Amino acid sequence: MTNEFFKAIQNRRSIYSITSESPISDERIQEIVEEAVKHTPSSFNSQSSRAVVLLGAHHHKLWDLTTEILKAIVPADQFESTQQKMDSFRAGHGTVLFFEEMRVVEGLQQQFPSYQDRFPVWAEHANAMLQLVIWTALEGEGLGASLQHYNPLIDDKVKAQWSLPESWKLIAQMPFGKPGAPAGDKDFQPVEERTKIFK
Repeated sequence: MTNEFFKAIQNRRSIYSITSESPISDERIQEIVEEAVKHTPSSFNSQSSRAVVLLGAHHHKLWDLTTEILKAIVPADQFESTQQKMDSFRAGHGTVLFFEEMRVVEGLQQQFPSYQDRFPVWAEHANAMLQLVIWTALEGEGLGASLQHYNPLIDDKVKAQWSLPESWKLIAQMPFGKPGAPAGDKDFQPVEERTKIFK
């Protein structure tokens, strides 16, 4: 089981070339996300992380509105590369949006004032774990994904478009789909320089 776990971690890569196809059903995608949300750990068992899965026209709408927002701030003569990125994300099967429910975080800050400044950081830690769990699980089912951060630019429009609570803070976006091309080579720094063992 340990070997299988690490194999899954090793196989998870940033895949930017994705297609609208999926080797698994949308119901299976929903199951993966729901199980990840349920079982990913969080500080004080706060369970403050939230996930929204956008499929079909909803997925397309996310990247259309992101494109519109970026068009207003990126110079026209530099927009071509941005448009290519948006098109590559839009070409996928869906997107997972990751949020933190800030009412939960703020409630813990009030309940435990001595840790007040740490709860937002710990919430980000929990959200990062959720991102890794979902990313790795999708890869295990034959889907490629990457992690994007167009927040806070798109936050208000996203919440308005899908009627999400104002207290949900957008953390990241994960477009996914069947890989259209493999990930490139990955260089690793010497692990001996990044790990210390004392015995």
